[in-house]
Amino acid sequence: MSVTVDLADGIGTITVSHPPLNILTRQLLQELRGRLEELGAAPDLRVLLLAAEGKHFSAGADVGEHLPPEFEQMIPEFLDTIRALASFPLPVIAAVRGRCMGGGFELVQAADIVIAGESALFGQPEIVLGVCAPAACVLLPSRAGHAVASEILFTGDPLTADQAAEAGIVLRVLPDAVIEEEARRLALRIARHSAAALRATVKTLRLRTEAWLPEALRGAAGIYVDELMRSEDPEEGLRAFLEKRTPTWNHR
Repeated sequence: MSVTVDLADGIGTITVSHPPLNILTRQLLQELRGRLEELGAAPDLRVLLLAAEGKHFSAGADVGEHLPPEFEQMIPEFLDTIRALASFPLPVIAAVRGRCMGGGFELVQAADIVIAGESALFGQPEIVLGVCAPAACVLLPSRAGHAVASEILFTGDPLTADQAAEAGIVLRVLPDAVIEEEARRLALRIARHSAAALRATVKTLRLRTEAWLPEALRGAAGIYVDELMRSEDPEEGLRAFLEKRTPTWNHR
């Protein structure tokens, strides 16, 4: 099992457990969607904590699963997972240390609050591989503003934890050793309150995104699957990454 769950004191904890880099495979994403559905229906749940085992939150999705023909299933399934997390009916806190890249960073962007360790490194390197980060294109501008999101998405360059906090992506930065403790402390502060009131607050807080987010994620999937992956460069970039060589772009 690549995803574990704990429920105590009104706090549900989902831990991604696929060390050493917690790569997000289709199987792992399916497990994650199932755990989100289970916890979302728990009547005594008041807050969700998303964490990961080991030194790194996640280095991203499985690059091999982005290649033809598997991408046709992988991309919609990944965006379904993002949608499930972004629409979770209670507050979501993500605790991040180490690499939080690609699909891992996109998961974090779907959380309400992010607590980061000093070692955390956030980035969307998809552009380097000749593809794009569909969920981040939808979610990141709301968290960091259009200009910062554009820089992250167009350059592929990572952000340190402090830079992510300055951009408004991260709430606070702490020593790695205490991030789960701090995230749980915050979760306990939230869990003091009525689940009904928290559900209503979450629903109201997300009214501005409720109408457009599902449609935007569907649109992102369509652009990726039906447009981007019909061009030449994405497969070249992905194969070059797997073969540890420099890609040769045809720019089409």
